[in-house]
Amino acid sequence: MQQIFGDFIEEKQDDTEYLVLGFSPGSLPLKERWRTNGLSADFIADYLQIFFIGQQQNNHRLNAPIPVPSKNAVKYIANELLENAMKFSDEFSHDMTRFAFHLYSNKLTFYVTNSIKPEKIETFQAFIKELMHKYPSELYFRRMESNANDENTNSGLGILSMICDYSAKISWKFDTLQTEPSIITVTTMVSLDV
Repeated sequence: MQQIFGDFIEEKQDDTEYLVLGFSPGSLPLKERWRTNGLSADFIADYLQIFFIGQQQNNHRLNAPIPVPSKNAVKYIANELLENAMKFSDEFSHDMTRFAFHLYSNKLTFYVTNSIKPEKIETFQAFIKELMHKYPSELYFRRMESNANDENTNSGLGILSMICDYSAKISWKFDTLQTEPSIITVTTMVSLDV
């Protein structure tokens, strides 16, 4: 069974530049890997600089580094996606967490696939539905206020920040791989104009 939220586009390994990273729960528990997310995010942003094609100028393409705001956005988004994947993965699943990005001339598309605990799905999908039916900036400020009052670790601020601060477009795909025992994966797709 599959559920899609937003304008999810299946990942294609076409003639664009792309990179795929896999994190196996067998070598080191995923929840312990969160400490290296910043390092992975830095690597991804630095790696992208090599391939970034700048904006059209005088009808010629320029090979140029990622503009600083975009590079910071890449680091932030990669880090948030990795943190969420590691934090909310089902530690009993043996499925790898997969991180991929595709570089196009005018956008970056990130895909992160991880297992998710069945009991977390309802809450997560309720947040997604709320996000799709309300103004993200309104939700962002409301979540910030609620976080200031208590320790809400499932606030969704990272996702809201991607949308509000970086104009990212986000969508999700939930796949039921197996019913007994239940194995469900979620793929988060984030598109960022550069």
